Amino acid sequence: MALTQHLVCRYWDLNWSQKGGKDIFDVISGTRFKIVYKDANRVEVSFFRPYDPKSGTSIPLNIDKRFVLMRGSSGFYSYGIYERPSGWPAFNFNQTRITFKLQKDRFHYMAVADDRQRLMPCPEDLMPDRCQQLAYPEAHVLTNPCEHELCGEVDDKYQYTMDNKDMKVHGWVSANPMVGFWIISPSNEFRNGGPTKQNLTSHVGPTCLAVFQGAHYAGSDLCPSFEEGEPWQKVFGPVFIYLNSAPMGTPCPALWQNAKAQAMTEEMAWPYSWPASPDFPKAAERGTVSGRLLVSDPFQPPYVWGGKYAFLGLAAPGELGSWQTESKGYQFWTQADANGHFCIRSIRAGVYDLYGWVPGVVGDYKFEKGSIHVQPGAVIELGDITYTSPRDGPTLWEIGVPDRTANGFFVPDANPKYVNRLFLNHPQKWRQYGLWERYTDLYPTQDLVYTVGQSDWRTDWFFTHLNRFKPDGSFEPTTWEVRFQIPEVVTGSPYKLRIATAAANGAAIQLFVNKLDYRKPVFDTMQYGRDNAIARHGIHGLYKLWTIDVDPHLLRVGPNSFYLRQRKASGPFTGVMYDYLRLEAPACSPSGPALASS
Repeated sequence: MALTQHLVCRYWDLNWSQKGGKDIFDVISGTRFKIVYKDANRVEVSFFRPYDPKSGTSIPLNIDKRFVLMRGSSGFYSYGIYERPSGWPAFNFNQTRITFKLQKDRFHYMAVADDRQRLMPCPEDLMPDRCQQLAYPEAHVLTNPCEHELCGEVDDKYQYTMDNKDMKVHGWVSANPMVGFWIISPSNEFRNGGPTKQNLTSHVGPTCLAVFQGAHYAGSDLCPSFEEGEPWQKVFGPVFIYLNSAPMGTPCPALWQNAKAQAMTEEMAWPYSWPASPDFPKAAERGTVSGRLLVSDPFQPPYVWGGKYAFLGLAAPGELGSWQTESKGYQFWTQADANGHFCIRSIRAGVYDLYGWVPGVVGDYKFEKGSIHVQPGAVIELGDITYTSPRDGPTLWEIGVPDRTANGFFVPDANPKYVNRLFLNHPQKWRQYGLWERYTDLYPTQDLVYTVGQSDWRTDWFFTHLNRFKPDGSFEPTTWEVRFQIPEVVTGSPYKLRIATAAANGAAIQLFVNKLDYRKPVFDTMQYGRDNAIARHGIHGLYKLWTIDVDPHLLRVGPNSFYLRQRKASGPFTGVMYDYLRLEAPACSPSGPALASS
Protein backbone atom coordinates (compact mmCIF):
# COMPACT_ATOMS: atom_id res chain seq x y z
CA MET A 1 0.00 0.00 0.00
CA ALA A 2 1.46 3.33 -1.01
CA LEU A 3 2.14 5.54 1.99
CA THR A 4 1.42 8.70 0.03
CA GLN A 5 -2.17 7.55 -0.47
CA HIS A 6 -2.85 8.28 3.19
CA LEU A 7 -0.49 11.17 3.95
CA VAL A 8 -0.96 14.85 3.25
CA CYS A 9 2.60 15.84 4.12
CA ARG A 10 5.56 14.80 6.20
CA TYR A 11 8.66 16.77 7.10
CA TRP A 12 11.50 17.23 9.54
CA ASP A 13 11.54 20.64 11.19
CA LEU A 14 13.35 22.59 13.88
CA ASN A 15 13.32 25.83 15.84
CA TRP A 16 16.47 27.74 16.64
CA SER A 17 17.72 31.25 17.34
CA GLN A 18 20.88 33.26 17.12
CA LYS A 19 22.21 34.52 20.44
CA GLY A 20 19.79 37.20 21.55
CA GLY A 21 17.69 36.77 18.40
CA LYS A 22 14.14 35.69 17.64
CA ASP A 23 12.98 32.12 17.22
CA ILE A 24 13.35 30.80 13.65
CA PHE A 25 11.20 27.92 12.32
CA ASP A 26 12.89 25.83 9.65
CA VAL A 27 11.63 22.90 7.57
CA ILE A 28 14.70 20.78 6.84
CA SER A 29 14.94 20.10 3.11
CA GLY A 30 17.90 18.09 1.90
CA THR A 31 19.93 19.51 -0.98
CA ARG A 32 22.05 16.41 -1.69
CA PHE A 33 20.54 12.97 -2.27
CA LYS A 34 22.49 9.74 -1.95
CA ILE A 35 21.79 6.03 -1.70
CA VAL A 36 24.08 5.02 1.15
CA TYR A 37 23.18 1.32 1.19
CA LYS A 38 21.27 -1.02 -1.08
CA ASP A 39 20.82 -4.77 -1.32
CA ALA A 40 17.98 -7.20 -1.96
CA ASN A 41 16.55 -6.69 1.54
CA ARG A 42 17.30 -3.11 2.54
CA VAL A 43 17.78 0.33 1.11
CA GLU A 44 18.95 3.40 3.03
CA VAL A 45 18.87 6.86 1.48
CA SER A 46 20.28 10.17 2.67
CA PHE A 47 18.94 13.68 2.21
CA PHE A 48 21.79 15.92 3.31
CA ARG A 49 21.64 19.65 3.99
CA PRO A 50 24.97 21.35 4.70
CA TYR A 51 25.25 24.55 6.71
CA ASP A 52 25.13 27.63 4.52
CA PRO A 53 27.05 30.42 6.29
CA LYS A 54 25.89 32.93 3.68
CA SER A 55 22.27 32.48 4.70
CA GLY A 56 21.16 34.48 7.71
CA THR A 57 18.42 31.94 8.46
CA SER A 58 20.48 28.74 8.23
CA ILE A 59 21.15 26.96 11.50
CA PRO A 60 24.90 26.25 11.96
CA LEU A 61 24.43 22.50 11.57
CA ASN A 62 25.00 19.89 8.92
CA ILE A 63 21.86 17.74 8.89
CA ASP A 64 21.68 14.29 7.32
CA LYS A 65 18.15 12.84 7.20
CA ARG A 66 18.09 9.09 6.64
CA PHE A 67 15.20 6.87 5.51
CA VAL A 68 15.36 3.07 5.51
CA LEU A 69 13.07 0.50 3.87
CA MET A 70 13.22 -3.21 4.71
CA ARG A 71 11.88 -6.06 2.60
CA GLY A 72 8.78 -7.49 4.26
CA SER A 73 8.48 -4.61 6.75
CA SER A 74 5.20 -2.72 6.93
CA GLY A 75 6.62 0.75 7.26
CA PHE A 76 9.91 2.62 7.20
CA TYR A 77 12.56 3.90 9.58
CA SER A 78 13.96 7.39 9.86
CA TYR A 79 16.85 8.92 11.75
CA GLY A 80 18.94 12.06 11.57
CA ILE A 81 22.58 12.97 12.12
CA TYR A 82 23.11 16.54 13.32
CA GLU A 83 26.66 17.84 13.57
CA ARG A 84 28.75 20.99 13.77
CA PRO A 85 32.56 21.02 13.54
CA SER A 86 34.57 23.27 15.83
CA GLY A 87 34.74 26.90 14.83
CA TRP A 88 31.10 27.41 13.81
CA PRO A 89 28.87 30.26 15.10
CA ALA A 90 27.00 30.22 18.39
CA PHE A 91 23.25 29.55 18.51
CA ASN A 92 20.38 28.24 20.65
CA PHE A 93 18.71 24.99 19.61
CA ASN A 94 15.07 24.96 20.70
CA GLN A 95 13.27 22.05 19.05
CA THR A 96 13.49 19.37 16.36
CA ARG A 97 11.06 16.65 15.31
CA ILE A 98 9.38 14.75 12.46
CA THR A 99 5.84 15.88 11.66
CA PHE A 100 3.21 13.88 9.80
CA LYS A 101 -0.08 15.40 8.64
CA LEU A 102 -2.47 12.59 7.71
CA GLN A 103 -5.41 12.62 5.32
CA LYS A 104 -8.11 14.39 7.31
CA ASP A 105 -11.11 12.72 5.65
CA ARG A 106 -9.87 9.25 6.66
CA PHE A 107 -7.98 9.34 9.97
CA HIS A 108 -10.45 10.15 12.77
CA TYR A 109 -9.52 7.74 15.59
CA MET A 110 -6.45 8.56 17.69
CA ALA A 111 -4.66 6.38 20.26
CA VAL A 112 -1.74 7.36 22.51
CA ALA A 113 -2.30 4.91 25.40
CA ASP A 114 -4.64 2.10 26.45
CA ASP A 115 -6.83 4.59 28.28
CA ARG A 116 -6.31 7.60 25.97
CA GLN A 117 -7.88 6.87 22.61
CA ARG A 118 -11.03 8.15 20.94
CA LEU A 119 -12.73 9.54 17.86
CA MET A 120 -11.25 13.01 17.51
CA PRO A 121 -12.63 16.35 16.30
CA CYS A 122 -12.06 17.29 12.66
CA PRO A 123 -9.48 19.98 11.88
CA GLU A 124 -12.36 22.15 10.60
CA ASP A 125 -13.73 22.12 14.15
CA LEU A 126 -10.88 24.44 15.15
CA MET A 127 -11.97 27.14 12.71
CA PRO A 128 -13.42 30.34 14.25
CA ASP A 129 -16.99 29.57 13.14
CA ARG A 130 -16.96 26.18 14.88
CA CYS A 131 -15.14 26.84 18.15
CA GLN A 132 -14.13 29.41 20.73
CA GLN A 133 -10.49 29.91 21.60
CA LEU A 134 -9.80 29.68 25.32
CA ALA A 135 -7.13 31.12 27.60
CA TYR A 136 -4.26 30.20 25.29
CA PRO A 137 -4.20 29.57 21.53
CA GLU A 138 -3.95 25.75 21.56
CA ALA A 139 -7.20 25.22 23.53
CA HIS A 140 -10.70 25.51 22.06
CA VAL A 141 -14.22 24.70 23.17
CA LEU A 142 -16.16 23.20 20.27
CA THR A 143 -19.36 25.15 19.65
CA ASN A 144 -20.44 23.79 16.26
CA PRO A 145 -18.37 20.68 15.50
CA CYS A 146 -18.87 18.45 12.48
CA GLU A 147 -19.89 15.65 14.86
CA HIS A 148 -22.65 17.08 17.05
CA GLU A 149 -21.89 14.77 20.00
CA LEU A 150 -18.59 16.63 20.47
CA CYS A 151 -20.38 19.95 21.02
CA GLY A 152 -19.22 21.63 24.20
CA GLU A 153 -16.03 19.60 24.54
CA VAL A 154 -12.57 21.09 24.82
CA ASP A 155 -9.84 20.15 22.37
CA ASP A 156 -6.25 20.80 23.41
CA LYS A 157 -3.18 18.99 22.09
CA TYR A 158 -1.53 19.11 25.52
CA GLN A 159 -4.15 16.72 26.89
CA TYR A 160 -2.34 13.97 24.97
CA THR A 161 1.27 14.57 26.02
CA MET A 162 3.33 11.77 27.52
CA ASP A 163 6.55 11.21 29.47
CA ASN A 164 9.47 9.98 27.38
CA LYS A 165 9.61 6.76 29.41
CA ASP A 166 6.02 5.93 28.46
CA MET A 167 6.13 7.03 24.83
CA LYS A 168 6.49 3.73 22.97
CA VAL A 169 3.82 4.08 20.28
CA HIS A 170 1.05 6.47 19.27
CA GLY A 171 -0.92 7.23 16.14
CA TRP A 172 -4.17 7.14 14.18
CA VAL A 173 -6.65 4.72 12.59
CA SER A 174 -8.63 5.16 9.38
CA ALA A 175 -11.93 3.25 9.27
CA ASN A 176 -12.18 3.25 5.45
CA PRO A 177 -9.89 1.62 4.51
CA MET A 178 -9.05 0.06 7.89
CA VAL A 179 -5.46 1.30 8.22
CA GLY A 180 -3.39 2.34 11.21
CA PHE A 181 -0.53 4.84 11.12
CA TRP A 182 1.87 4.71 14.09
CA ILE A 183 5.14 6.21 15.30
CA ILE A 184 7.12 3.67 17.31
CA SER A 185 10.04 4.78 19.51
CA PRO A 186 12.12 1.75 20.53
CA SER A 187 14.51 3.94 22.57
CA ASN A 188 14.59 7.39 24.14
CA GLU A 189 18.38 7.63 24.43
CA PHE A 190 18.47 10.59 22.02
CA ARG A 191 15.62 12.63 23.55
CA ASN A 192 16.45 15.51 25.85
CA GLY A 193 15.42 15.87 29.48
CA GLY A 194 15.51 12.22 30.52
CA PRO A 195 12.66 9.78 31.18
CA THR A 196 10.24 12.25 32.78
CA LYS A 197 10.47 14.88 30.04
CA GLN A 198 7.02 15.33 28.51
CA ASN A 199 6.43 15.63 24.79
CA LEU A 200 3.59 16.05 22.36
CA THR A 201 2.37 12.87 20.64
CA SER A 202 -0.66 13.03 18.34
CA HIS A 203 -3.43 15.60 18.13
CA VAL A 204 -6.09 17.09 15.87
CA GLY A 205 -4.75 17.66 12.38
CA PRO A 206 -4.70 14.70 12.17
CA THR A 207 -1.10 15.19 13.31
CA CYS A 208 1.46 12.59 14.43
CA LEU A 209 4.79 13.71 15.89
CA ALA A 210 8.17 12.19 16.66
CA VAL A 211 9.63 14.85 18.96
CA PHE A 212 13.37 14.49 19.51
CA GLN A 213 14.13 17.69 21.38
CA GLY A 214 11.87 20.32 22.89
CA ALA A 215 11.25 22.61 25.84
CA HIS A 216 7.65 21.80 26.75
CA TYR A 217 7.02 21.47 30.51
CA ALA A 218 10.46 22.87 31.33
CA GLY A 219 11.05 26.12 29.46
CA SER A 220 14.27 27.48 28.03
CA ASP A 221 16.34 25.36 30.45
CA LEU A 222 15.79 22.55 27.93
CA CYS A 223 17.08 24.60 24.97
CA PRO A 224 20.79 23.82 24.61
CA SER A 225 23.02 26.79 23.93
CA PHE A 226 26.09 26.29 21.74
CA GLU A 227 28.97 28.67 22.20
CA GLU A 228 31.16 30.08 19.47
CA GLY A 229 33.33 27.30 18.06
CA GLU A 230 31.80 24.49 20.16
CA PRO A 231 31.73 21.15 18.27
CA TRP A 232 28.78 18.77 18.62
CA GLN A 233 27.14 15.76 17.06
CA LYS A 234 24.00 13.80 17.85
CA VAL A 235 22.03 11.02 16.18
CA PHE A 236 18.26 11.35 16.61
CA GLY A 237 16.41 8.07 16.15
CA PRO A 238 15.82 5.77 14.42
CA VAL A 239 12.07 5.72 14.89
CA PHE A 240 9.78 3.32 13.05
CA ILE A 241 6.79 4.55 11.05
CA TYR A 242 4.51 1.52 11.11
CA LEU A 243 1.37 0.84 9.06
CA ASN A 244 -1.07 -1.96 9.79
CA SER A 245 -4.46 -2.91 8.40
CA ALA A 246 -7.49 -5.06 9.09
CA PRO A 247 -10.78 -6.05 7.44
CA MET A 248 -13.47 -3.38 7.29
CA GLY A 249 -15.46 -3.17 10.50
CA THR A 250 -12.59 -4.26 12.77
CA PRO A 251 -12.68 -2.26 16.03
CA CYS A 252 -10.05 0.48 16.01
CA PRO A 253 -8.47 -0.70 19.30
CA ALA A 254 -7.49 -3.95 17.55
CA LEU A 255 -5.04 -2.04 15.36
CA TRP A 256 -3.74 -0.28 18.47
CA GLN A 257 -3.04 -3.64 20.12
CA ASN A 258 -1.19 -4.81 17.02
CA ALA A 259 0.88 -1.62 17.01
CA LYS A 260 1.77 -2.16 20.68
CA ALA A 261 2.99 -5.66 19.87
CA GLN A 262 5.10 -4.26 17.03
CA ALA A 263 6.54 -1.66 19.41
CA MET A 264 7.67 -4.45 21.72
CA THR A 265 9.33 -6.22 18.80
CA GLU A 266 11.19 -3.03 17.84
CA GLU A 267 12.28 -2.43 21.44
CA MET A 268 13.71 -5.94 21.68
CA ALA A 269 15.69 -5.32 18.46
CA TRP A 270 17.35 -2.16 19.85
CA PRO A 271 20.05 -1.14 19.14
CA TYR A 272 19.38 -1.86 15.50
CA SER A 273 22.11 -3.67 13.59
CA TRP A 274 21.43 -2.12 10.19
CA PRO A 275 21.92 1.71 10.25
CA ALA A 276 24.61 2.47 7.68
CA SER A 277 25.96 5.46 9.55
CA PRO A 278 29.05 4.68 11.67
CA ASP A 279 27.78 7.33 14.07
CA PHE A 280 25.12 4.87 15.29
CA PRO A 281 26.97 2.26 17.40
CA LYS A 282 25.76 -1.33 17.15
CA ALA A 283 25.24 -3.70 20.07
CA ALA A 284 28.85 -4.94 20.26
CA GLU A 285 30.05 -1.32 20.46
CA ARG A 286 27.92 -0.53 23.47
CA GLY A 287 28.33 -1.18 27.17
CA THR A 288 26.37 -2.32 30.22
CA VAL A 289 26.26 -1.00 33.79
CA SER A 290 24.55 -2.96 36.56
CA GLY A 291 24.33 -3.04 40.32
CA ARG A 292 21.97 -2.81 43.24
CA LEU A 293 20.74 0.42 44.79
CA LEU A 294 20.18 0.46 48.53
CA VAL A 295 18.41 3.24 50.42
CA SER A 296 19.69 4.38 53.79
CA ASP A 297 17.62 6.41 56.23
CA PRO A 298 18.61 6.31 59.92
CA PHE A 299 15.15 7.47 61.02
CA GLN A 300 12.99 5.18 58.90
CA PRO A 301 12.82 1.43 59.60
CA PRO A 302 14.25 -0.87 58.33
CA TYR A 303 16.94 1.86 58.00
CA VAL A 304 18.59 0.19 54.96
CA TRP A 305 16.55 -1.44 52.21
CA GLY A 306 16.59 -2.22 48.52
CA GLY A 307 15.60 0.70 46.29
CA LYS A 308 12.28 -0.72 45.15
CA TYR A 309 11.57 0.16 41.51
CA ALA A 310 14.19 2.91 41.55
CA PHE A 311 14.92 4.78 38.33
CA LEU A 312 18.64 4.76 37.47
CA GLY A 313 20.18 6.53 34.52
CA LEU A 314 23.44 7.58 32.89
CA ALA A 315 23.67 11.14 31.58
CA ALA A 316 26.30 13.81 31.04
CA PRO A 317 28.39 14.63 34.13
CA GLY A 318 26.81 17.41 36.14
CA GLU A 319 25.21 18.47 39.38
CA LEU A 320 22.62 16.51 41.36
CA GLY A 321 19.50 16.23 39.21
CA SER A 322 21.09 17.98 36.22
CA TRP A 323 19.86 15.22 33.89
CA GLN A 324 16.46 16.95 33.93
CA THR A 325 17.80 19.83 31.82
CA GLU A 326 20.49 18.00 29.85
CA SER A 327 19.97 18.19 26.08
CA LYS A 328 23.27 17.86 24.25
CA GLY A 329 24.15 14.26 25.04
CA TYR A 330 22.48 10.88 25.33
CA GLN A 331 20.74 9.39 28.35
CA PHE A 332 20.27 5.73 29.27
CA TRP A 333 17.72 4.77 31.91
CA THR A 334 16.21 1.69 33.47
CA GLN A 335 13.96 0.83 36.38
CA ALA A 336 15.20 -1.44 39.16
CA ASP A 337 13.33 -4.48 40.41
CA ALA A 338 11.60 -4.77 43.79
CA ASN A 339 14.96 -5.35 45.51
CA GLY A 340 16.85 -2.50 43.85
CA HIS A 341 18.76 -4.57 41.28
CA PHE A 342 19.25 -2.74 37.98
CA CYS A 343 20.94 -3.19 34.63
CA ILE A 344 21.41 -0.36 32.12
CA ARG A 345 22.03 -1.78 28.66
CA SER A 346 23.03 -0.59 25.20
CA ILE A 347 25.07 2.38 26.44
CA ARG A 348 27.08 4.38 23.94
CA ALA A 349 30.75 4.66 24.81
CA GLY A 350 31.40 7.81 26.81
CA VAL A 351 31.75 9.42 30.22
CA TYR A 352 28.63 9.63 32.37
CA ASP A 353 27.38 10.27 35.86
CA LEU A 354 24.90 7.84 37.37
CA TYR A 355 21.71 9.51 38.60
CA GLY A 356 18.46 8.25 40.03
CA TRP A 357 15.55 8.46 42.40
CA VAL A 358 13.39 6.00 44.32
CA PRO A 359 9.58 6.20 44.32
CA GLY A 360 8.50 6.88 47.88
CA VAL A 361 11.86 8.39 48.89
CA VAL A 362 12.47 12.12 48.76
CA GLY A 363 15.33 13.66 46.79
CA ASP A 364 17.78 12.86 43.99
CA TYR A 365 20.56 10.30 43.88
CA LYS A 366 23.98 10.66 42.26
CA PHE A 367 26.73 8.05 42.34
CA GLU A 368 29.23 9.39 44.84
CA LYS A 369 32.39 7.76 43.45
CA GLY A 370 32.62 9.93 40.37
CA SER A 371 31.93 9.59 36.69
CA ILE A 372 31.66 6.23 34.94
CA HIS A 373 33.74 5.63 31.80
CA VAL A 374 31.93 3.27 29.45
CA GLN A 375 34.13 1.66 26.80
CA PRO A 376 32.77 -0.18 23.74
CA GLY A 377 31.64 -3.64 24.84
CA ALA A 378 32.29 -2.88 28.52
CA VAL A 379 30.40 -4.72 31.26
CA ILE A 380 30.59 -2.71 34.49
CA GLU A 381 29.30 -4.19 37.74
CA LEU A 382 28.97 -1.59 40.50
CA GLY A 383 27.78 -3.99 43.19
CA ASP A 384 25.80 -2.48 46.07
CA ILE A 385 25.58 1.30 45.99
CA THR A 386 23.75 3.39 48.56
CA TYR A 387 21.47 6.38 48.35
CA THR A 388 21.42 8.18 51.69
CA SER A 389 18.08 9.92 51.71
CA PRO A 390 18.09 13.58 52.86
CA ARG A 391 17.35 13.42 56.56
CA ASP A 392 18.30 15.36 59.72
CA GLY A 393 15.89 13.99 62.30
CA PRO A 394 12.69 12.04 62.98
CA THR A 395 9.53 12.87 61.07
CA LEU A 396 7.01 15.01 62.92
CA TRP A 397 4.59 15.03 60.00
CA GLU A 398 4.47 14.58 56.24
CA ILE A 399 2.02 15.46 53.48
CA GLY A 400 1.84 13.37 50.32
CA VAL A 401 4.05 10.61 48.94
CA PRO A 402 7.35 11.55 47.23
CA ASP A 403 6.97 10.44 43.62
CA ARG A 404 8.08 13.67 41.85
CA THR A 405 4.52 14.47 40.75
CA ALA A 406 1.43 16.11 42.24
CA ASN A 407 -0.54 12.95 41.50
CA GLY A 408 -2.46 11.75 44.53
CA PHE A 409 -3.41 15.19 45.81
CA PHE A 410 -6.96 16.43 45.34
CA VAL A 411 -7.88 17.09 41.72
CA PRO A 412 -11.30 18.74 41.33
CA ASP A 413 -13.94 17.84 38.80
CA ALA A 414 -13.81 19.87 35.62
CA ASN A 415 -16.11 22.79 35.02
CA PRO A 416 -18.88 21.25 32.83
CA LYS A 417 -18.39 23.97 30.22
CA TYR A 418 -14.75 22.90 29.71
CA VAL A 419 -15.03 19.12 29.78
CA ASN A 420 -13.24 16.56 27.64
CA ARG A 421 -15.41 13.45 28.06
CA LEU A 422 -12.45 11.14 27.60
CA PHE A 423 -11.15 12.20 31.01
CA LEU A 424 -14.41 11.79 32.95
CA ASN A 425 -13.94 9.02 35.54
CA HIS A 426 -10.39 8.72 34.30
CA PRO A 427 -7.24 8.17 36.41
CA GLN A 428 -5.71 11.22 34.74
CA LYS A 429 -8.56 13.61 35.56
CA TRP A 430 -5.96 16.38 35.89
CA ARG A 431 -5.90 16.41 32.06
CA GLN A 432 -9.11 18.44 32.04
CA TYR A 433 -8.96 22.05 30.90
CA GLY A 434 -9.44 24.97 33.28
CA LEU A 435 -8.70 23.29 36.62
CA TRP A 436 -6.67 26.37 37.61
CA GLU A 437 -10.02 28.21 37.94
CA ARG A 438 -11.45 25.60 40.31
CA TYR A 439 -9.31 26.68 43.26
CA THR A 440 -11.16 30.00 43.37
CA ASP A 441 -14.47 28.15 43.01
CA LEU A 442 -13.66 25.99 46.03
CA TYR A 443 -11.91 28.70 48.08
CA PRO A 444 -13.61 31.96 47.01
CA THR A 445 -12.59 34.02 50.05
CA GLN A 446 -10.62 31.82 52.49
CA ASP A 447 -7.58 29.73 51.62
CA LEU A 448 -6.79 26.08 52.19
CA VAL A 449 -6.21 25.00 55.79
CA TYR A 450 -4.68 21.59 56.41
CA THR A 451 -4.66 20.09 59.92
CA VAL A 452 -2.10 17.35 60.47
CA GLY A 453 -3.71 14.29 62.00
CA GLN A 454 -7.20 15.28 60.86
CA SER A 455 -6.99 16.29 57.20
CA ASP A 456 -6.33 13.84 54.39
CA TRP A 457 -3.94 15.05 51.67
CA ARG A 458 -5.78 12.95 49.08
CA THR A 459 -8.95 15.02 49.55
CA ASP A 460 -7.90 18.19 51.39
CA TRP A 461 -4.69 19.30 49.65
CA PHE A 462 -5.39 20.97 46.29
CA PHE A 463 -3.02 19.65 43.64
CA THR A 464 -1.79 23.11 42.59
CA HIS A 465 -1.01 26.18 44.69
CA LEU A 466 -2.49 28.98 42.57
CA ASN A 467 -3.61 32.57 42.68
CA ARG A 468 -7.22 33.53 43.39
CA PHE A 469 -9.29 35.10 40.61
CA LYS A 470 -10.82 38.40 41.72
CA PRO A 471 -14.13 39.74 40.39
CA ASP A 472 -12.36 42.58 38.54
CA GLY A 473 -10.26 40.08 36.55
CA SER A 474 -7.07 40.53 38.55
CA PHE A 475 -5.37 37.99 40.79
CA GLU A 476 -4.33 37.90 44.41
CA PRO A 477 -1.74 35.78 46.23
CA THR A 478 -2.95 32.84 48.27
CA THR A 479 -1.67 31.55 51.59
CA TRP A 480 -2.09 27.94 52.67
CA GLU A 481 -1.95 27.05 56.35
CA VAL A 482 -0.63 23.79 57.83
CA ARG A 483 -1.69 23.35 61.46
CA PHE A 484 0.11 20.86 63.68
CA GLN A 485 0.91 20.02 67.29
CA ILE A 486 4.35 19.74 68.91
CA PRO A 487 4.41 18.04 72.34
CA GLU A 488 7.93 19.30 73.10
CA VAL A 489 10.15 21.91 71.42
CA VAL A 490 13.79 20.84 71.26
CA THR A 491 16.28 23.70 71.19
CA GLY A 492 19.89 23.78 70.07
CA SER A 493 19.38 22.69 66.45
CA PRO A 494 16.95 23.79 63.75
CA TYR A 495 13.94 21.82 62.68
CA LYS A 496 13.98 20.93 58.97
CA LEU A 497 11.10 21.52 56.59
CA ARG A 498 11.55 19.73 53.27
CA ILE A 499 9.36 20.87 50.41
CA ALA A 500 9.64 18.92 47.17
CA THR A 501 7.95 20.65 44.26
CA ALA A 502 6.88 18.78 41.13
CA ALA A 503 6.45 21.87 38.97
CA ALA A 504 6.60 25.65 39.16
CA ASN A 505 5.69 28.45 36.80
CA GLY A 506 6.84 31.93 37.77
CA ALA A 507 6.08 31.11 41.38
CA ALA A 508 7.62 32.28 44.64
CA ILE A 509 6.79 30.44 47.87
CA GLN A 510 7.31 32.15 51.22
CA LEU A 511 7.27 30.38 54.57
CA PHE A 512 5.95 32.03 57.74
CA VAL A 513 5.92 30.34 61.15
CA ASN A 514 3.07 31.06 63.57
CA LYS A 515 2.77 34.68 62.42
CA LEU A 516 1.95 36.19 59.04
CA ASP A 517 4.34 39.10 58.80
CA TYR A 518 4.72 39.65 55.07
CA ARG A 519 7.78 41.82 55.69
CA LYS A 520 9.74 39.00 57.34
CA PRO A 521 9.32 35.57 55.79
CA VAL A 522 11.31 32.76 57.35
CA PHE A 523 12.16 31.60 53.84
CA ASP A 524 11.50 32.67 50.26
CA THR A 525 12.20 30.53 47.20
CA MET A 526 12.25 33.71 45.11
CA GLN A 527 10.64 33.48 41.69
CA TYR A 528 11.43 30.26 39.86
CA GLY A 529 10.14 27.80 37.31
CA ARG A 530 9.01 28.00 33.68
CA ASP A 531 7.31 24.61 33.47
CA ASN A 532 3.85 25.76 32.34
CA ALA A 533 2.56 22.38 33.49
CA ILE A 534 -0.50 24.06 35.01
CA ALA A 535 -1.72 25.43 31.69
CA ARG A 536 -0.74 22.31 29.76
CA HIS A 537 -2.52 19.73 31.94
CA GLY A 538 0.64 18.20 33.34
CA ILE A 539 1.06 16.76 36.79
CA HIS A 540 4.76 17.59 36.93
CA GLY A 541 7.49 19.64 35.28
CA LEU A 542 10.98 20.01 36.75
CA TYR A 543 11.53 18.56 40.22
CA LYS A 544 13.13 20.63 42.96
CA LEU A 545 13.76 19.96 46.65
CA TRP A 546 13.88 22.82 49.14
CA THR A 547 15.35 22.22 52.61
CA ILE A 548 14.47 24.97 55.08
CA ASP A 549 15.89 25.55 58.55
CA VAL A 550 13.20 26.47 61.10
CA ASP A 551 14.54 28.09 64.25
CA PRO A 552 13.07 26.22 67.26
CA HIS A 553 12.44 29.57 68.98
CA LEU A 554 9.74 30.22 66.38
CA LEU A 555 7.87 27.10 67.51
CA ARG A 556 5.85 26.47 70.66
CA VAL A 557 4.57 23.55 72.64
CA GLY A 558 1.08 22.69 71.46
CA PRO A 559 -0.55 24.16 68.34
CA ASN A 560 1.61 25.65 65.57
CA SER A 561 1.02 26.87 62.04
CA PHE A 562 3.14 27.05 58.93
CA TYR A 563 1.93 29.46 56.29
CA LEU A 564 2.91 28.86 52.66
CA ARG A 565 2.28 31.95 50.59
CA GLN A 566 2.47 31.95 46.79
CA ARG A 567 3.20 35.65 46.45
CA LYS A 568 3.47 36.15 42.67
CA ALA A 569 -0.01 37.18 41.53
CA SER A 570 0.96 37.55 37.88
CA GLY A 571 -1.63 35.41 36.12
CA PRO A 572 -3.86 32.33 36.10
CA PHE A 573 -1.00 29.90 35.41
CA THR A 574 1.38 31.21 38.06
CA GLY A 575 1.79 28.63 40.78
CA VAL A 576 3.51 25.56 42.11
CA MET A 577 2.70 21.86 42.31
CA TYR A 578 3.89 20.25 45.53
CA ASP A 579 5.18 16.70 45.49
CA TYR A 580 5.81 16.16 49.20
CA LEU A 581 6.29 18.06 52.47
CA ARG A 582 7.95 16.81 55.65
CA LEU A 583 8.85 18.42 58.96
CA GLU A 584 11.76 16.84 60.83
CA ALA A 585 12.65 17.42 64.45
CA PRO A 586 16.31 17.78 65.42
CA ALA A 587 18.22 14.51 65.55
CA CYS A 588 18.47 14.75 69.34
CA SER A 589 14.68 14.69 69.74
CA PRO A 590 13.23 11.92 71.92
CA SER A 591 12.30 8.96 69.78
CA GLY A 592 8.65 8.25 69.31
CA PRO A 593 5.97 7.76 66.70
CA ALA A 594 5.71 10.40 64.02
CA LEU A 595 2.53 12.38 63.61
CA ALA A 596 0.50 11.03 60.70
CA SER A 597 -0.34 13.21 57.73
CA SER A 598 -3.97 12.15 57.69
